[in-house]
Amino acid sequence: MKQYLDLVRHIRDHGTIKEDRTGTGTVSIFGYQMRFNLADGFPLVTTKRVHLKSILHELLWFIKGDTNIKYLVQNGVGIWNDWPYQNWLRETGQAQNLQMYSSEWRLVMKEFIERIKSDDTFARQYGDLGPVYGKQWRNFGGVDQLANLINDIKTNPDSRRLIVSAWNPQDIPVMIKSGLPPCHSLFQFYVVEGRLSCQLYQRSADVFLGVPFNIASYAILTIMIAQVTGLRPGDFIHTFGDAHLYLNHMEQVEEQLSRAEFDLPELKVNPSITSLFDFVFEDFELQNYMSHEPISAPVAV
Repeated sequence: MKQYLDLVRHIRDHGTIKEDRTGTGTVSIFGYQMRFNLADGFPLVTTKRVHLKSILHELLWFIKGDTNIKYLVQNGVGIWNDWPYQNWLRETGQAQNLQMYSSEWRLVMKEFIERIKSDDTFARQYGDLGPVYGKQWRNFGGVDQLANLINDIKTNPDSRRLIVSAWNPQDIPVMIKSGLPPCHSLFQFYVVEGRLSCQLYQRSADVFLGVPFNIASYAILTIMIAQVTGLRPGDFIHTFGDAHLYLNHMEQVEEQLSRAEFDLPELKVNPSITSLFDFVFEDFELQNYMSHEPISAPVAV
């Protein structure tokens, strides 16, 4: 994962301090690209442990077209919890009395998540993130972009229109209410010599916390789509707009950069699956993953 660590160092050494929506502050650059040959191994960061379970469940959630965190929390995945939880606190007049990430804030969040799990009415009202990724991938103005993409790769692999967009300007104001407008906003596939490659454009990237997840997620998606279209995985190309390190992550950044890398793991996928929409969590197995311990850092909401 030298490519990822090079990006982290580049932002640290050459980035500009900027204000941001969350009020946290960042060190930021604009415009950067990484390339991963998926034949070299599965691109999962090894200088800190990355929770592949969360990545897989989130990706399957996107592919289903789901936008409610109920599925995620039922499967032990909390990566989207902060946004609907904070929105619920605001709507119920509790936000001003609970300092974000305080022990009391975390205690109330546990209660919120338990209600999402057990109360369908509450989950429908407060667990939905709005028309975010899954909605746009499967129903962008009535268009199932993923289904069309699979068909186009099979029938017209030389097309330059193998694109899925999550950025729907009409829906952005709705997404802002309880979620976050898509950061990984558009991806395109490319077929040559029996290999399927994917390029992602990410408008905004939390490089310490989010980008390791994004790399792994789109690598998995490329592997899945290659399998169901009879192709081999090619390259994953990750292109950034605003790539940043939050100022309250800099100690963690230095810790990560001080660690030695391990060899990349392998991802085994059930070869019997022939439809993108039939994959389940148990169809994936990560092998030979060696990593350093996780490094925790607060999410900027």
